[in-house]
Amino acid sequence: MSKAITIILLLAMVIQVLKPLGFPGLKQRRDFWKIAVFAIAIMMLTVLIRP
Repeated sequence: MSKAITIILLLAMVIQVLKPLGFPGLKQRRDFWKIAVFAIAIMMLTVLIRP
């Protein structure tokens, strides 16, 4: 499941660079780093939850 989330977030970053998604906070191409920060936070949360 974590690999699927990683792939989805990577695709979102690529799409953001090519054509902005238009969500609040993601209106410009240079905002792709916000998706990367969210992805890192999700991955850290996954590591903390795993036994």
